[in-house]
Amino acid sequence: MGKRRVPDLYRAPFPLYAIKVDPKTGLVITAGGGGASKTGIKNAMHFLDLQLVGEHQYSASLLHSHDTDTRATMNLAVGDGVIAAGQDGTCSLMRFQHCTQKEGGKTAVKGVGNSVQQGSARRRAGKGDKGGQDGVAASGDMLDMKDETAHISVTGLAEVQSDLNLQDPLQKVVRFSPDLSLLLTGGTDGHIRVWEFPSLKKKFDFKAHEGEIEDLDMSSGNKHLVTVGRDFACSVWSGNQLAMGLKWHETVPQMTEKTYRYMACRFGKVEDQKEALRLYTVQIPHKRDRRPPPCYLTKWDGKSFLPMLTAPCGTEVVSSLAVSESGTFLGLGTVTGSVAIYIAFSLQKLYYVQECHGIVVTDLAFLPDSLKGRNIRGNNETAMLSVAVDSRCQVHVVPNRRSFPVWLVLFLCGLMVVGAILLLQNLFPGFV
Repeated sequence: MGKRRVPDLYRAPFPLYAIKVDPKTGLVITAGGGGASKTGIKNAMHFLDLQLVGEHQYSASLLHSHDTDTRATMNLAVGDGVIAAGQDGTCSLMRFQHCTQKEGGKTAVKGVGNSVQQGSARRRAGKGDKGGQDGVAASGDMLDMKDETAHISVTGLAEVQSDLNLQDPLQKVVRFSPDLSLLLTGGTDGHIRVWEFPSLKKKFDFKAHEGEIEDLDMSSGNKHLVTVGRDFACSVWSGNQLAMGLKWHETVPQMTEKTYRYMACRFGKVEDQKEALRLYTVQIPHKRDRRPPPCYLTKWDGKSFLPMLTAPCGTEVVSSLAVSESGTFLGLGTVTGSVAIYIAFSLQKLYYVQECHGIVVTDLAFLPDSLKGRNIRGNNETAMLSVAVDSRCQVHVVPNRRSFPVWLVLFLCGLMVVGAILLLQNLFPGFV
C-alpha cells in the first residue's frame, strides 16, 4: 500500500465524471465532457471493450463514441441495456446494443427500446457519433457499415426534467431500483423524483432535503429508499414517507452533531447470507482544518438500520463510494485523486494508491464477479475501475492472496504431532 503508479487503462479527450459496467456483457461505459462552454472540449459517452491480458492486467479498446452535443453527462445508471444519464437538469434515457454485420454491407439493429413510453417525458431522436463510425437507427432500420467488426448502436428513448432549481438545475444522482421497475433521481433542488420504468410515469416527487441531494440508493424489494443531503441528514424513506433519520455520530464517543456531514450511501449484499443486507455510509468533515480530521465509514444493518461498525478511512476527503456485486468489498475515491478498497465485513483497508489520479476521483465501478461464458475477473479477488476529472480511467486489482495447499497443511500438522511425541518421549522415558 502507498504511493505507486497505476497504469492508465484508457484516457479520454475530455474530463470523465461517470463510469458503469454493464452486468450482462461487461461493456464499460464512461461519460463526461466540457459542458456548454465553447472550449473545444467535446461532450460524449465512450463504450469500451475490456479484456483480461494475463492474470492481473487489463486492456481496453474504444468501440464507440456517442456525442452528447452541448451537455456533459455527470452521472449514469445502467439497467437491461438502457442508460439513464444526468445532463444538466434532465435525465436522458437511451438504449445501447451491439450491431452485427449482415450480408451486403447492411447492419440490422434488433428491437431498439420501444418499451419506454412517452408518458410525461419528451421524446428525443437518437444520435450517434458525429464522426459517422456507426450512426443510430430506430427499430428495424438498416445502416451501411464499411467493415465487418461489431459496433455499438445508441438510440435516444426519452428525457425527463429531473431537477427544477431555478438558478442552476443539475441532476446530482440517478439510480435504477434493484428490480429495474423504478428510476430514481435527485438534484440541487433537494427533491427526490421517482419514475415508473419503463413508462416514465412520475410516481413520487417530494422535498427530501434542504439543499442539494448528494446520493441515494434503494434496498432490494424496493422496501426502503435512503437519501443523503448536504443538510447533514441521511434519511430512510418508505415510499415518500420519512421512516427515520440515521445518526452516525452516536456511534463515536464525544462526536458532536454537525461536525461531519454524510457524503454517500450504498446498499450491499452479505456473502453467504441471502436475506441479509447492509447499508454503508461515508461521513466527511463539514469544515476543513489545517490538521484535517479523518473521514469515516459506517456499516448499518440494512433492515433495522441500526449501526454495526464505524471506522476511520483516512484524512483525504472521500468523493466517491462503490460496493462490489457480492458485497465483499467497498471502493473509495478521494478529492486528491487517491483510490482505496476496503473489506466490507471489517472496514479494514485492503488496497490503497495515493494520488493515482491527478485530481478528484469522480466515480468508481467494480467489475462483475462473473459474466456468462467469460472470466473477466481473472485470478483476482476483485478488480475496480476509477475515473477522474484528469480524463484517466484506471483499473485497480487485488490479486488472490496465496493460500497453502491442503496436503501441505496436513503434512505440517503430521510433522508437529510426530515432533511432540518424540519430545515427550525424550522428557519422559516410557511415555509411549
